[in-house]
Amino acid sequence: MENYFFEIDEKVARDEVFVLIIYDIVDNKRRIKLAKYLQGYGFRVQKSAFEAKIPKRKYQKLLREIPNYIDDCDSVKVYKIIGSGQVTAFGKNMDIETEDVIVI
Repeated sequence: MENYFFEIDEKVARDEVFVLIIYDIVDNKRRIKLAKYLQGYGFRVQKSAFEAKIPKRKYQKLLREIPNYIDDCDSVKVYKIIGSGQVTAFGKNMDIETEDVIVI
């Protein structure tokens, strides 16, 4: 079992949201394209699930861009979470590599 916590206080950190993106894409080509696109936002936590802590402007961009990667028979859900939360994971542990980002 793995636990981790996140804190997105709407009053303090007005610019960040925690998002969970889950999808069911029928076509392999579209599914691969969407997965590659989502890697620019967060971490893959399961085969069809990503999670990320991103600025609100990046969240809005994500919502605008997702329809370009799917068809009518596909399904994508983006959950925006603000506040305190806890994630409990069971099974295979996925090591999430974090990268240092320097903005100049």
